Amino acid sequence: MKILIENEWLKVEIASNGAEVQKVEQKKQGLNYMWTGDSAYWGRVSPTLFPIVGRLKDHQYQLEGHTYEMSQHGFLRDVEFEVGKQNATDVSFHFESAGRFLHIYPYDFKAEIRYVLDQDSLVVHWEIENLQMEEMYFSIGAHPAFRVPLLENETIEDYHLHIVPAANKNVKEYELKDGLIHEKGTPDEISMIQLTDSLFAHDALVYSNIDQITLLSDQSKHGVEVMFEEFPFVGIWSKYIDGKMAPFVCIEPWYGIADTHDATGDFKEKFGINKLKPRESFRTMYKMRFK
Repeated sequence: MKILIENEWLKVEIASNGAEVQKVEQKKQGLNYMWTGDSAYWGRVSPTLFPIVGRLKDHQYQLEGHTYEMSQHGFLRDVEFEVGKQNATDVSFHFESAGRFLHIYPYDFKAEIRYVLDQDSLVVHWEIENLQMEEMYFSIGAHPAFRVPLLENETIEDYHLHIVPAANKNVKEYELKDGLIHEKGTPDEISMIQLTDSLFAHDALVYSNIDQITLLSDQSKHGVEVMFEEFPFVGIWSKYIDGKMAPFVCIEPWYGIADTHDATGDFKEKFGINKLKPRESFRTMYKMRFK
């Protein structure tokens, strides 16, 4: 099922499968900012990652003496959500696990993803409720992909990323090797990154303590501003294929991260994991402004 919300500035199409944004059209110019989901490069558009972000070491983890297997980014991106409250500019999607995933994730939970239009911005709200009478461990992350270039007369090299670090916090840089995280250290300068075909030749760029990233064209000034204060991590990624960057870039705010190369496998000790008390809820939000 496809759901539409719109206002004077934007028209947004969302699929109930995965509660995944499929299109964001700027109405003035009829310009779609989101990746098309072409499977020749990457067959998704903006999945929500849960209950893990990234890859597990050996694709498995241990919890309370049991071993569970789970593929990269978890399973929430592939479930069918129920549509909740909806009006012209605001819609909520709901999912309750009801025991269906206990063989790979031993917790029952509710998830709500809400999309709200605010002028030229789309605000994304997440709520995860622990239905257990025990502590629940989880990660959650966003993975929206934006078309690059946006206009026919532009190239990938006409675009750059402007990065705003969190105030009074040290930014750390990480790299992925075989899908696992390694800390590289503190970068000297990351305020601006120019897009090039080779930028993602070694997988995603990953940082901690970033508040905002803007993808912007040097030619048209079109772009997307992604704001995610308090998120501990962010990934920036595009598919690297045949020596070139795919025609999209993902800006991915995360509450969680892939396993480290020396991970013990104990889910409670996982780097970046979040803990939720019984019957309590985790809430957060991020915002995408389309220029």
